[in-house]
Amino acid sequence: MYSLIQSEQARGEAGEPIHSPFTGLRRLEVEFRRGELSLVAAGPGTGKSIFAANLALAGNMPVLYFSADSNAATQLTRATAIITGQNVRDIKRKLVHDEFGEYHVDLGKRWWIRWNFEARPTPGDIERDLACYFEVFGMDPHLIVVDNITNVDGGSTPDAESFVFGLEAMCEYLSEMARDTNAHVLGLHHVVGEFSDGLQPIPLSGVKGKIGRVPSVILTIHKEIDGMDGRILHVSPVKNREGFEDSSGQTFSSYDFNNANMRLTDISSEF
Repeated sequence: MYSLIQSEQARGEAGEPIHSPFTGLRRLEVEFRRGELSLVAAGPGTGKSIFAANLALAGNMPVLYFSADSNAATQLTRATAIITGQNVRDIKRKLVHDEFGEYHVDLGKRWWIRWNFEARPTPGDIERDLACYFEVFGMDPHLIVVDNITNVDGGSTPDAESFVFGLEAMCEYLSEMARDTNAHVLGLHHVVGEFSDGLQPIPLSGVKGKIGRVPSVILTIHKEIDGMDGRILHVSPVKNREGFEDSSGQTFSSYDFNNANMRLTDISSEF
């Protein structure tokens, strides 16, 4: 039990924003604060994992990334492209032909970013890796990414009602993890069928399972394709407990996606 003055010390690092490369989201008062859970929801192939990787790699901060939805080769080549700015196709070719050593120096500088590639990690697996991270570095990560939350094996869900309840319970579990570790926990998630093509703004009601109660921030992503192999990602703050929000998804920050080096770049817009 704490007084208000004692609470200043009790909070630890909770509430401190981690480094974010997304200037447009900051203009919309979106911050990824330590000790809190956020969700990023989008259709398949829209760019959830690209968004998460750009956030995780931008600030060279302590990160633990649970990549259940993408394998080691995919994440390694994407991360290398983001870090070096080189073409991801060239990086993949060098990886396959055992010519990857030229990247070791650059990747070695990100030594406290660690990955788990289990396809169906359990909460026990997550807690084990968190304990190992603390044992190795003497601290908890500042950012924990769970990609995707539906890939976490929380037990059987025999019907739709149990599935929704399971998602809500998973969010509560991840929120508690954020508080216990003072990390920002970023969960990636899916949307309902009518928004799965990713071509229109996605409202809060479009998040699969309607699990909007627990996360402090919920972002939805839709895409714009220019017909010339270019793509723009529009990121909408549909819930934001401590800043601007528009639950319709019609207000968004836009980012040019470079499909060669996997980087997201702010597109200046007036809102």
